[in-house]
Amino acid sequence: MKRILMTLTVVCMMGFLLVGCGNDEEKEAQENEQPTESQQHQDEENTENSTDDSDDSITEDDEATPEEEQQEDSTDSESENDANETAEGEKEEYLALLQQTKEETDEMREHPRDDTTYAMKEVEGNLYVIWDGLLNDIYEDLEEQLSPEEMDELRDEQRAWLEYRDETAKDASLKYEGGTAEQLEYVMVENNLTIDRCFELVEDYFVE
Repeated sequence: MKRILMTLTVVCMMGFLLVGCGNDEEKEAQENEQPTESQQHQDEENTENSTDDSDDSITEDDEATPEEEQQEDSTDSESENDANETAEGEKEEYLALLQQTKEETDEMREHPRDDTTYAMKEVEGNLYVIWDGLLNDIYEDLEEQLSPEEMDELRDEQRAWLEYRDETAKDASLKYEGGTAEQLEYVMVENNLTIDRCFELVEDYFVE
C-alpha cells in the first residue's frame, strides 16, 4: 500500500514536473516566436529597403546611359570637325603654294639667262618639271580623299584633259612647224594648261 502511494506520489510529482516543463517549453516557444516574428518584420523592411536601393541603382544607370551616348556623339562630332578643318587647311596651303610657285615661274620666264630660243626652251623645260610634279601631288592627295566612285570619275576626266592638253599644244605649235620655235611653243602651251589644271583641281575637289 505504501509502495502504491509512493508510486502515485512519484507519478503525480512527475506529472507536475512534466506539466511545469511543458509550460516552460511553451513560454520559451512563445518567447522564441516573438523574436522570430520581429525578425521577419525586420527582414521585410530590409527587403523593401533593398528593393528601393535597387530601384535607385537602376535609375542611376539609366540616367548615365544618355550621358555616355552624348559623350560618344560629341567625340564623333569632334573627329568630323577635325577632319574637315584638316581638309580646309590643306586646300588653303595648296592654293598658297600654287600662287607662290606661279609668281616664281613667271619670274623665270621673264628673266631667262639670255634671249636665245635655247635659253627659253630651258626655262620651259624647268617649268614643266615643277608644274607636272605639283599636278601629280594634287592628284595623289585626291586619291586619298575622294570616294572610289568620285575617283573613277576624276580618272576619266583627267584622261580626257591630258588628251585635250596635248592636242591643244600640238595645234598651237603647228604655226611654227619646221622652225626652232615649234617645240618651244608646244611646251609653253602645255605648261600654261597644266598651271590652270592645278588650280582647277584644288578649287573644285578639295573641301571648302
